Amino acid sequence: MAGNSFLLKGWTVTIAAALFALAAKDSNRRFAVLALFPSLAFWGLDAYYLRQERLFRRLYDELRKLSDENYEKSGPFAMSTKKHSHQVAGWFKTLWTPSVVALHGVVIGAVFFVIAILR
Repeated sequence: MAGNSFLLKGWTVTIAAALFALAAKDSNRRFAVLALFPSLAFWGLDAYYLRQERLFRRLYDELRKLSDENYEKSGPFAMSTKKHSHQVAGWFKTLWTPSVVALHGVVIGAVFFVIAILR
């Protein structure tokens, strides 16, 4: 999951920089406005992956804490994280965690800055 987050952050910066370059080359703010959409989409996906990672860590911790006797009694192993979803912050709250909002907030702020400059 951390690898997905890293790739999303890389793609966010790459796409935003490419669209900023096109906006600056042609003095066309439409490209800067266009950079807003992938930035917002990748921000949401990054929060989703972070939440999934936290859910799977809860699942792993539950299994790690089982003794050998309880492990054999627990039945078939399932990867469902539904029973842990109330223990982890929701997707919207995860959007605002420092590890997610730091990069994506700066990129979205830069988008608005470029839009304001190109008026």
